[in-house]
Amino acid sequence: MDLAGKGALVTGGASGIGAAAVRRLAAAGARVAVADRDSAAAEELAGEVGGIALSGDVAEPERMAAHVAAAEDTFGRLDVVLLNAGVTAGQSGVEDLDLARYRRIVGVNMDHVVFGLAAAVPALRRAGGGHVVATASLAGLVPMPGDALYTMTKHAVVGYVRAAAPVLVADGIRVNAVCPGFADTPLIARARPQFGDFPLLTAEDVADAIEAVLDRGQPGECWFVQPGREPAPYGFRGVPGPAGAPRPPAVTWADH
Repeated sequence: MDLAGKGALVTGGASGIGAAAVRRLAAAGARVAVADRDSAAAEELAGEVGGIALSGDVAEPERMAAHVAAAEDTFGRLDVVLLNAGVTAGQSGVEDLDLARYRRIVGVNMDHVVFGLAAAVPALRRAGGGHVVATASLAGLVPMPGDALYTMTKHAVVGYVRAAAPVLVADGIRVNAVCPGFADTPLIARARPQFGDFPLLTAEDVADAIEAVLDRGQPGECWFVQPGREPAPYGFRGVPGPAGAPRPPAVTWADH
């Protein structure tokens, strides 16, 4: 992966998968903006890789616009955006529902991806194209009983990526998602003892998948990442259409 002269932005970049990705992008020659609510950790990692640190809540739409502007202004261009920030629900969302926690997981896991892509597209166009990768989850491909809200948000990210990607192909912008299984990162730290001997991914495993997606991912692909397996695009089954009907029309916003 050769990213010499390229500019990159990673949200949730100060720890876990984000930090591994920051180091991987920097090693490939990119200048990286490390965005994280933990400003001290972001400063430390940015200093390590020669990038810049950005702080603030990515669930706020103006924050993602500011992050994109700061990265583009500093590096002169923006080519790679990794929308990696994520949180768990801390509740089932079925029998118990704390509204503040619900709003939080939706804001970080879903809204930040929408705000991030919307903010990044103009900058990527100015660079002549680029790549956006959203960190979803295996819970975006299959249900995770006991964590319905997390499953909901990650399914939303997968659906958004798949629908947004074709719209941006003509601009030379590729949009993808990586869908890791359980990874040994701070996100599961409190529940780590429950996994016992269950095989877990490392942050480096997921960084390997992100590198593969940047290298050869096709628009809209959502790559699964599982321990002991090569990361690869998930094969979605097509939904049967109406019997005997022609292909559905390509409906756009202008049609409404």
